[in-house]
Amino acid sequence: MPQAARPPIPAERPPREDRVSARSHGLPGEDDLRALLAGSPGPPALPTAPAPTEPEFYFVPARPAVPQVPASDHPAFDVHAVRRDFPILQERVNGRPLVWFDNAATTQKPLAVLDRLDHFYRHENSNIHRAAHDLAARATDAYEKARETVRAFLGASSADEIIFVRGATEGINLIARTWGAKNIGDGGEILVSQLEHHANIVPWQQLAQEKGARLKVIPVDDSGQVILEEARRLISPRTKIVAVTQVSNVLGTVVPVAEIVELAHRAGAVALVDGAQSVSHMRVDLQAMGADFFVFSGHKVFGPTGIGAVYGKGAARRHASLAGRRQHDRRRHLRADSVPAATAPIRGRHRQHCGRSGPWCRAGLCRPDRDRDHRASRTRPAGLRHPPACADQGRAADRNRARQGVGAVLCAGRNEAGRRRPRAERRRQCRQVGHHCAQPILRRFGLEATVRPSLTFYNTCEEVDRFISVVRRLARA
Repeated sequence: MPQAARPPIPAERPPREDRVSARSHGLPGEDDLRALLAGSPGPPALPTAPAPTEPEFYFVPARPAVPQVPASDHPAFDVHAVRRDFPILQERVNGRPLVWFDNAATTQKPLAVLDRLDHFYRHENSNIHRAAHDLAARATDAYEKARETVRAFLGASSADEIIFVRGATEGINLIARTWGAKNIGDGGEILVSQLEHHANIVPWQQLAQEKGARLKVIPVDDSGQVILEEARRLISPRTKIVAVTQVSNVLGTVVPVAEIVELAHRAGAVALVDGAQSVSHMRVDLQAMGADFFVFSGHKVFGPTGIGAVYGKGAARRHASLAGRRQHDRRRHLRADSVPAATAPIRGRHRQHCGRSGPWCRAGLCRPDRDRDHRASRTRPAGLRHPPACADQGRAADRNRARQGVGAVLCAGRNEAGRRRPRAERRRQCRQVGHHCAQPILRRFGLEATVRPSLTFYNTCEEVDRFISVVRRLARA
């Protein structure tokens, strides 16, 4: 049936009383459309209504003011630009790009570190603090400048509080054999946590056996967090030193070291903090922390191997000097005569490189993007909790005490989880499998070994996704 013809649109239509129209919303009205169809050269300009001081219609809400966010002083984080600064990340294994997930064991080195090491041996190679020739002066100046840079990096009050050693393990042993041997005796107590690396357990065990002291352990809860109430209960007037890590090398959970240091000081004890896993993931302020001793290794914070630092505060440092020796420079009591002069200046160089405006310095020094690291270490491992045969060990509910770039993953309860991956994938994805020199915390969860992916700012989300897919494939197997 043919449709009835529509009545023609009248030339003019009286204005309607309702005020909702196309023009009221800033759109072309009927007259504008009619002129366009008639072939006029162009649509007439739309009327510009003055901005109302209050909503004209009851159903139009007033828009809230949008706060202006100040522009960032740093460029946008570009992970691929960062990766170009680390030559080894361009390596290929079995034809595929290297994936480095073993950062908790050691980090890769940027060009600034490699170039500085080459520069030392080409232009400055000499022992320090003894010869009068020009090369010795250059090496000594570079060495002392590096000490000052590390002081600023940690927030220490004086460069005299910084002692270069070969690593965190040597630093803890040094403190145990100097300060500990002098101040811990029969009936004294040493307090450590269940999260500690063997390097912060064995020296104190040996000292306790030799001196007749007692080693006590602060337990952790099911999320891998130190139980502060137990720490308060265990600390007593007999406690001589409390030695705790700041970040677990297995779970990545953050220990509330400032609170533990305060508890130690209230009891008249000294506090040592192991920062081997913290300095590459979070800012360290020794003035705010209040620790008497702090140790870390250079190779875990993008520096070379064979160099570390011990911080000793004031009286604690003086008590750590070797008995019977009286020299003006107490720093020399605690190190060998032939120091790692080549690697110490590199610590300063890579700090300067990290701290300048550039692709991997968003947050200054060696923490370019803390929020990005939080997301990678908190949200991505959540994918591991879905397969029934996989477990993500140690999860913190409090973001301020959340993990920092390290995670322990158990696959199907098997110790050989890392070896069950396809060979090609196993060789290109580098992560640690085993007990990670921290057996007490693994046994706290009933484990003997785990797969440990440990991330830093040059790891990409694609690499993490690939790791999750591999673990899921193992779980299905």
